[in-house]
Amino acid sequence: MTTVTDTALVAPAPVKNLPLRQRPIDIFFIAIFAVFIVTSIISDSVEGLGLDQVADSPNILVQWNYTYSSNYDPLYQSHPVWLRMISGTSAFLYGTFYILLIISLARGWNRIQLFAVIYATMIISLTAIPVFGVEFFGSAAERTPNPVVFLLYNGPYVLVPLILLIRMRKPLPFTRKF
Repeated sequence: MTTVTDTALVAPAPVKNLPLRQRPIDIFFIAIFAVFIVTSIISDSVEGLGLDQVADSPNILVQWNYTYSSNYDPLYQSHPVWLRMISGTSAFLYGTFYILLIISLARGWNRIQLFAVIYATMIISLTAIPVFGVEFFGSAAERTPNPVVFLLYNGPYVLVPLILLIRMRKPLPFTRKF
């Protein structure tokens, strides 16, 4: 006769998340995505709403965008519909996601993993490829006159999601440091 041992009836102990202070990469992400909230409001909402970027606008956000785009990013002044859609998604969808992501990172909510992977994949493929493609290989009127400054401003919006994607590569991301 076979007997069942007591250990066979006990479910495995759940793996505990590391406290935030032991996950420095998540502290980094919280800081960066807090900045991304602000920059998506300043930059992407202006383009997403199709506001003309002119120096004498009464809208301070438009003025700030104009200062950047008139010097380094003529694509943002040309208002193609596809860019308005990408920028609107960034301002109004990703901006909301950043808030949820920050809360999830701080509290160690592992269920954010799938949404973080979807976000990172979307921003890399649907934002970086077309925007960077036009900025570096598009028509002369839309190409950035200063690729270094363009990359300093825009590179983090691809690099940070790529690092987040790597961070979320395995189940239960908050049970490990990276």
